[in-house]
Amino acid sequence: MPAQNLDDATVQHHRPDELLTIGEMSSRTGVAVSALRFYEGLGLISAERTSGNQRRYARHMLRRVSLVTVAKHLGIPLSDVQAALADVPLDRTPTHEEWQRASRQWKRQLEARRLGIEKLERELTGCIGCGCLSMKACSLLNPDDALSEAGSGPRRLEPGDLGV
Repeated sequence: MPAQNLDDATVQHHRPDELLTIGEMSSRTGVAVSALRFYEGLGLISAERTSGNQRRYARHMLRRVSLVTVAKHLGIPLSDVQAALADVPLDRTPTHEEWQRASRQWKRQLEARRLGIEKLERELTGCIGCGCLSMKACSLLNPDDALSEAGSGPRRLEPGDLGV
């Protein structure tokens, strides 16, 4: 679809310091009001309060909510999102460098997760060292359940191998 040319009369210019109500934030992000409150409770986003105790969100919170939404759709735990955004300030618009630093850190974590998923994918039909001894390959890869000496669970696919 070609890009539209919009004249200045149809383009809304938003100030970076503009505050959004919780309804506006919900409408803009597609995230339920209850979820926004939940994310605020977790410290993923923050809101200012009016004298009537109503929430007002800075426009830069849109990016944080969008990142949370995408991560959630990808099955990334909110605790991972919290860790990734821990150094990105809530009380002001983050600088480009602050976003870049957080992005690089999170990218390393996501890369480790991706490698773990690829390893699981390769091992899925073979022995993962769980000790089940139900596959023909187990007699070659884990004879007499030798991997049990290393501990319980899947010894060839540890949680650390999966990026978690």
